[in-house]
Amino acid sequence: MPNTTSAKKRLRQNEGRRARNRSIKSAVRTQIKKVRLALQAGNIADAESEFRLAARKLDKAGSQRILHPNTSSRLKSRLQHLIRKTKQTTPSA
Repeated sequence: MPNTTSAKKRLRQNEGRRARNRSIKSAVRTQIKKVRLALQAGNIADAESEFRLAARKLDKAGSQRILHPNTSSRLKSRLQHLIRKTKQTTPSA
């Protein structure tokens, strides 16, 4: 438990930041999951639109240092690779 007033304030600030960071990370993970589920269902158009949202959220989390910028880039790259791979294997109608 913090004893000084400045330590108490820091605790309040840290709790607020932690909650914000957790919600952003959760939103990023949910968006990535939506892309992967759309790909599993074979819906490439939905996967691409969900990927655009995921890329935006990943970029924002990386720039805010909630995720390491290289981590967000790596995740974007892997999702893009999955989309490209699925496009090639799926016969176009």
